[in-house]
Amino acid sequence: MLRDEARQAVVEASNALADYLRAHPDVEPALTEDENAGFARIREAGVAELNSAWKANLLRIAAADLTGGADFKRTSAALARLADAVLARGLELARAETDASNDVRLAVIAMGKTGGEELNYVSDVDVVFVAEGDLELATRQAARMIQIVGPATWPVDAGLRPEGRSGALVRSIESYQAYLEDWARTWEFQALLKARPAAGDLELGGDWLAAVQPFIWGAADRPGVVADIRDMRRKVADSVPSAERRYEIKLGPGGLRDIEFAVQLLQLVHGRGDPTLRVRSTLDALDVLVERGYLARRDGEDLADTYVFLRTVEHRLQLQRLLRTHRVPDGGEPLHHLARTLGYKTDDGFLAAWRAHATTARRLHEKLLYKPLLDAVTRVPTHELRMTESEAASRLAVLGFADPASALAHIKKLTAGVSRTATVQRALLPVVLHELADSPEPDRGLLAYRQVSDKLGTTPWYLRLLRDGGPAAVRLARLLGTSRYFASLLLHVPQSLRYLSDNADLTPRPREELTSGMLQAGARHTDATAAIGAVRAIRRRELIRIAAADLLGLLDDQGVGLALSDLTDAVLQAALAIASRNVAEAPPIAIIAMGRLGGRETGFGSDADVVFIHSGSSDAERKAAAKIAESARTLLGAPSADPPLVIDLDLRPEGKGGALAPSFAAYRRYYADRARLWERQALLRARPVAGDEGLREAWTEFADGIRYKGGGLSEAERIEFRRVKARVDSERLPRGADPNGHTKLGRGGLVDIEWTAQLLQLEHGEDESLHTTRTVPALEAAAAAGYLSRADLRALREAWEFVSRVRNDMTLARGVPRDDLPRSGPELAGLAQTLGFGEDTERFLNHYRKLTRRAHEAAQRIVYET
Repeated sequence: MLRDEARQAVVEASNALADYLRAHPDVEPALTEDENAGFARIREAGVAELNSAWKANLLRIAAADLTGGADFKRTSAALARLADAVLARGLELARAETDASNDVRLAVIAMGKTGGEELNYVSDVDVVFVAEGDLELATRQAARMIQIVGPATWPVDAGLRPEGRSGALVRSIESYQAYLEDWARTWEFQALLKARPAAGDLELGGDWLAAVQPFIWGAADRPGVVADIRDMRRKVADSVPSAERRYEIKLGPGGLRDIEFAVQLLQLVHGRGDPTLRVRSTLDALDVLVERGYLARRDGEDLADTYVFLRTVEHRLQLQRLLRTHRVPDGGEPLHHLARTLGYKTDDGFLAAWRAHATTARRLHEKLLYKPLLDAVTRVPTHELRMTESEAASRLAVLGFADPASALAHIKKLTAGVSRTATVQRALLPVVLHELADSPEPDRGLLAYRQVSDKLGTTPWYLRLLRDGGPAAVRLARLLGTSRYFASLLLHVPQSLRYLSDNADLTPRPREELTSGMLQAGARHTDATAAIGAVRAIRRRELIRIAAADLLGLLDDQGVGLALSDLTDAVLQAALAIASRNVAEAPPIAIIAMGRLGGRETGFGSDADVVFIHSGSSDAERKAAAKIAESARTLLGAPSADPPLVIDLDLRPEGKGGALAPSFAAYRRYYADRARLWERQALLRARPVAGDEGLREAWTEFADGIRYKGGGLSEAERIEFRRVKARVDSERLPRGADPNGHTKLGRGGLVDIEWTAQLLQLEHGEDESLHTTRTVPALEAAAAAGYLSRADLRALREAWEFVSRVRNDMTLARGVPRDDLPRSGPELAGLAQTLGFGEDTERFLNHYRKLTRRAHEAAQRIVYET
């Protein structure tokens, strides 16, 4: 290599090294010297000269890199050897400054990219220290070495040691073993994959490495490994702000961390039984994964090419100013410079290549983990080596499947043979398994996926939808692995998964459209049972739509309540029409929604609290109205393939002892003469939802006069309100329930917040802005009018929205209504994961308790102190 050529290449690629050459022309011979000469500079350097010696070696390595004398692998290995040299010299200088008379053995263990011999131009040098003898002296020597090397060359980071920065800087081999045995997390074993002795007492370092090997290769069998792996993957995905991900080559989608994480995970899983996988370099590991049949040869080659491309981009970015960066410039001269140093004539040429490689990385990330699982069980002939079923089961277990044998049986069934269906499933399953592995219940999700696939069989649109329907396959897997409620609904109407391909199809249908469709569907059948069956089938499909939109984050908590309430309103209107058929002397009837339905805050597990009223006066009309009410309740609650809608009539006048469908005249008399305060309070959440329009308007006019009285509550009424509230708090909570974990009746739960809103409405009934049946709008109106502080509004609203979400998600997860939080175990972990807390149950519980505590304090102040 000619010196002029080397100088020009370095100057064009690196402003920082160009400036250094101009300031120190005497160092120019370093551009073409060999490694031995370069390391001689390091060995001869004192503390003050170490930086100059290091930069001379960077010039040597960069010159070979930029002129084609060394490829990426050789360049990154040369940088790692340079790190070894400066660590060794730094330790020698540190020992010379400290008391070296005591016989102490100290080894520096390289970790991370230094350990893997794949170092960047600008990087931390990750290390840990192991010693024998005087650990206090060894600690002083290690600390001084860091002080010498860090400012002069690369920063030296010992943060990967046991207990991190709060742990001892130097440990003995025995101390490491004790920590790894009892305390280490999965990520710490993953970090040890790249560990190697780099400086100091290399024999002691070798003894340490031999001692930790059994712990590394047994890590995949340790308790909690699945949760740890999921948590690590999630942290990688969440570590970069969404706005920055498109420019990130390391942590963005299809970035370096995707590749490195997947490779290291496979090493942990399969390295237990296959020593050939116990290599440190990512590229070496990819070679072995291909040779041993864990990865298809073409995929391995594509992934290695992408890894080299991304690492080369990383090198060129860092060389320009010798600054640590993994961000591609978004335009201008910085982007032009990067493209030129990589050999591209235009910016667009580089960007196109980068996009192609990132796409390859994203595509192969799933294949790297999951495609060989299919090859392990398929009967399709292959010329490549493949994993055994036992090895595939081990991988599934680590990825989160509790019953790997059953999972493999499902995979085998889905991919058996050479049919088009099996071919499409083999292409889809890596994506499906990838999504299921991140879900709370991978095993149930895979079983449901197989059941859906069995039901639809070779239906052309099903396979086409999953293959070409955008996010449909990923969404289906996520939903099946998260929600038993969704899975049970879908298995009866699998055609509804068409909704998953387009967000527009997941938008809840308006009430008017639903009502019209249900009335038409019911009218096609003369038999009442068949007619209500058609209505309930529409309800099932709409429940699938709303549940999917909720779980995929397309609906907020209030939106879910509105959508479910509109759906129930439409069902009640259609059921009333069907139940009224052929009933002689049927009077005009209206259905009044109460409770959560009246407040348009229906949950997935909510009953329909309603009151039937009629405007008839004769005995025949009263009997007809009661018959219609009972018929509607029976039709909607009858066992069938479609979920029932339970009609609860207990909030009618006189409760269970009153008429099933009171006349409006009797209803008015009751509220005028005998209704108690809590019944007036209940009207705050009441609204007419079905039936005769004139009767509904008359009811609204009457109810407004009862519930929205001017002048607020009298002192006696206020005392009565508080007495009933205290009784609800003390008597209605189920025996044994945790008052801090009951979403409905617990402290800061839904009842606490709803009663607070209703007290404000009762106290300020003359203010029309508070005339709403919904809790959050009532609180917001009260705050806007000055009846509620902004701080209390925030506390109450945040708790109401979060607790409503928790309650709905518990129903969606288990498939049955539930009010109390799980105390522990997989159910609690799954709930935390669904709500966005990963599997950090403690963080979820702390957040829940913080919000509900604040809401309870606000409710107590408003109800008992105002």
